[in-house]
Amino acid sequence: MGKVYLVGAGPGAPDLLTLRAARVLGRADIVFHDALVHPEVIALASRARIVAVGKRCSQISTDQRFINRALVEAAHRHDTVVRLKGGDPMIFGRAQEEIDALRAAGVEFEVVPGVTAALSASAELGLSLTRRGVSRSVLLATPRVGVDEQPGQWARAVASADTAVLYMGSGEADAIAAALRAAGLARDCPAAIVGRASLPDRQVLHATLGTLGEQAAKVERGPALVIVGEALRGSTAASAPAGSEIPISAALGRR
Repeated sequence: MGKVYLVGAGPGAPDLLTLRAARVLGRADIVFHDALVHPEVIALASRARIVAVGKRCSQISTDQRFINRALVEAAHRHDTVVRLKGGDPMIFGRAQEEIDALRAAGVEFEVVPGVTAALSASAELGLSLTRRGVSRSVLLATPRVGVDEQPGQWARAVASADTAVLYMGSGEADAIAAALRAAGLARDCPAAIVGRASLPDRQVLHATLGTLGEQAAKVERGPALVIVGEALRGSTAASAPAGSEIPISAALGRR
């Protein structure tokens, strides 16, 4: 019986991958990867069989039950199995379904954390999500509802937080703004949309709840996060300078 690693690939830029993740990929026998993982990260698994199992909004996606079965079956055939996920596996990465399936089958597993998109978006803005004197709480939420799931009270939770980061929500910006207004937030509440954080073609768009839909329409292609809260007030000109992406081979000290 092999071991399954649930590995976080980070927010996009390959050189934000952790050293532990790189080492695990280097010895992987088979890798099941998400759609948005950078090709340079996948290339680190040079001796592995590569299987794409990505999920994309409004596109044909791999069923989660198939992924669960595939991980268990792969662990019976290989020593090192990697499930490579964008961002951090435990933040809206559906890791729990996979963990439950592995536990039920008696398969050993390990989670390798990654940089989640909220942290990369904060870096792109050049603003702390926990700005002193303004924000003592940060909420990570998503308005997206899966099949057979209840909507929940996400808007009420966002309205009660000092700063909120909404995953998988830029395509529903008008509905998000309306829900947050109904939950008690003002039309002029500061907001921002950060698309493809950490990548060279990143987008940073500043808004309020009143202009969120208009600004979201300018996002050229996903993924993008919506950030809401007073920590963003007055931040229109405060975006961080674009960083320089380092080839992953150089970042790992390889020639």
